[in-house]
Amino acid sequence: QVQLVESGGGSVQAGGSLRLSCAASRYAYSSDCMGWFRQAPGKEREALGTIYTASGTTVYADSVKGRFTISQVKANTTVFLQMDTLKPEDTGTYYCAACRNFGECRLSRPSSYPYWGQGTQVTVS
Repeated sequence: QVQLVESGGGSVQAGGSLRLSCAASRYAYSSDCMGWFRQAPGKEREALGTIYTASGTTVYADSVKGRFTISQVKANTTVFLQMDTLKPEDTGTYYCAACRNFGECRLSRPSSYPYWGQGTQVTVS
């Protein structure tokens, strides 16, 4: 069963930090790639970064590089998104997603990640 549950969203002032969690079912976490995306009202879904679960290697979008950090705790099948120096433009709904096969995972194409959580809202003011 594929299950992804995000948590940790909320309201924060600009310059602050939030840490999002994505609790994944064992099947979902066995995916090669676990990504984080966000969507602001009226905008397309935007890729933030991904972690290759086997190696722990991370890749980030330029827009968040240096401010956001993706990590994982394999024993808990949980992936995290640490967000620092938050800006108002970081406001949106944040999603984690899973892509089963490394060769198919493309941050530039969110549809390549077939499994998604329900999202968690982040508001930066």
